[in-house]
Amino acid sequence: MNVPFTTGFRRWLTVALPILALAAGMASAQEEILPEPAVRAPLAGKSLLLDATVADGHFVVVGSRGHILTSTDSGGTWQQSEVPSRGSLTAVYFHDRDLGWAVGHDSVILRTTDGGITWNLVNWAPEEENPLLDVWFSDADSGFAIGAYGSFFRTSDSGETWTSEPISEWDFHLHHLARSANGRLYMAAEAGMIYRSDDGGTTWTELPSPYEGSFFGTLPLDEDTVLVFGLQGHLFRSEDAGETWKPIETGTTGMLTDGIRLADGTIVISGLGGTLLTSADGGSTFELLPQPDRRGISAIVEAGPDQLLLVGEFGVKMIGKGTLTR
Repeated sequence: MNVPFTTGFRRWLTVALPILALAAGMASAQEEILPEPAVRAPLAGKSLLLDATVADGHFVVVGSRGHILTSTDSGGTWQQSEVPSRGSLTAVYFHDRDLGWAVGHDSVILRTTDGGITWNLVNWAPEEENPLLDVWFSDADSGFAIGAYGSFFRTSDSGETWTSEPISEWDFHLHHLARSANGRLYMAAEAGMIYRSDDGGTTWTELPSPYEGSFFGTLPLDEDTVLVFGLQGHLFRSEDAGETWKPIETGTTGMLTDGIRLADGTIVISGLGGTLLTSADGGSTFELLPQPDRRGISAIVEAGPDQLLLVGEFGVKMIGKGTLTR
């Protein structure tokens, strides 16, 4: 799951960047300015967490202050990773149990080859003031990182190096990228922008939009059916690859943040205010099941036959799938 760039963070950078520039000028030409590593914190699992993934039974979550935690016992216990940056991390993606990437503020891109125990810094550009908001790979080598102000980066060497390749003349924030079963890629963005690629991300087409507010997630379903969702509980469904859209009633005005389809076909969409929406009919209708604590959910992952992994304002927690029914 991905979050928008905050005004407060931009103001912080406005103050901090001149200081960093002065420090760089005082350092020798041979010295490289690097970010401070994340602080190991006993309560990291209860801090703000923003995204999660499960790969071959290996759980990884990321969030504020550069926190990354992993679990190898289905979320029973969590270990904090060594991370070379303490900026907020907004998204994580794993190709398999060992190989993964995380992105976040300061245009940070991290890479791991040991399941998230340790991470290497492969990109860091605080002077650009562009947080990255999502990362996705089609295979072990080829992937994309997207973010604020139209940031779009591509790699073909497993994330060792990245090339900036803007996809549009607009500089709207790019929030989330997902692939459908038929290979089409969809991207949700700011100001109602929705993009689709039919050639693996080489070119992108701007789709007709049903809404002018920001979209934070897209969930491709069967064939050319796809959902997009975002601000104020807005959710739309298309059956023709995004050429036309139908609004779906959600019963909430909370921001919608993430969506998944479970192994049994149930669709679950999360949001702020403890929002959980479920659908048993392919996304044609949804039932609102707000969580008792009303705390914002950033991302949701299917964590096994009977459990879901949630991250958000509460940190990380596991819930039973039985809670998805009244």
